[in-house]
Amino acid sequence: MNGTIIRLTARGVLGGKRLWLLGALALVLVGIAVLTRVLVPVTEQDAATLVRGIAFGTFLPLFGLIVGTGVIGPEIDDGSIVHLLSKPISRHVIVQSKLLVAVGAVVAFAVVPTMLAAVVLGAGARTVLAFGAGALAAGALYAVLFVLLAVITRHAVIVGLVYALVWESLVGSFVPGARNLSVQQWALSVTASIAPDGPVTSDVGLGLAWVLVVGGFVAAAWYAGRRLRVMTLAAED
Repeated sequence: MNGTIIRLTARGVLGGKRLWLLGALALVLVGIAVLTRVLVPVTEQDAATLVRGIAFGTFLPLFGLIVGTGVIGPEIDDGSIVHLLSKPISRHVIVQSKLLVAVGAVVAFAVVPTMLAAVVLGAGARTVLAFGAGALAAGALYAVLFVLLAVITRHAVIVGLVYALVWESLVGSFVPGARNLSVQQWALSVTASIAPDGPVTSDVGLGLAWVLVVGGFVAAAWYAGRRLRVMTLAAED
């Protein structure tokens, strides 16, 4: 990790319009839970279904997209990444430092609000903890995938939106065969392993889910570092 990169990245991601956007999305997530609890009776199963559909199906991919592309995408777009890459710093250290900021932002603006929404909806303590663990698994993996996407293409936001809104929200939720390739389903498997029997289910086994989450995170972080090395060579040419 590099402290200077962490500070500069945090200042860039958590400053200006992006901070307001993250805060607004977090408030919308909790606000939906509050309105639902006030307007209609909510059971434990209803609470789990709502958090699963809204937080895991829509908000977590969007949070991951915003912070994942935000920690490195702007530097690539304006060319300032070349200055950073000219320093004698390992490309993997650069990625790891930026990922630390991205995951921290996901925890603050996505994981905590997801747990708060579950509390507001009347979910039990074990269910709330389960949703926190699942949200952390999903949010961290989304963040690293979108960091990698930002390194690979300058159209990361567009590609990420298509992935988040089409694949995770629609295909991954409703097409049985595609669920094995859905981050949402992997995270729900983690959630289901902690929650009481009944409220949360997943089509992916827990062992496979952990392998895919951890393996996907490590592989994406490593490959992002490799791609930064290629970017350095391209800039020098």
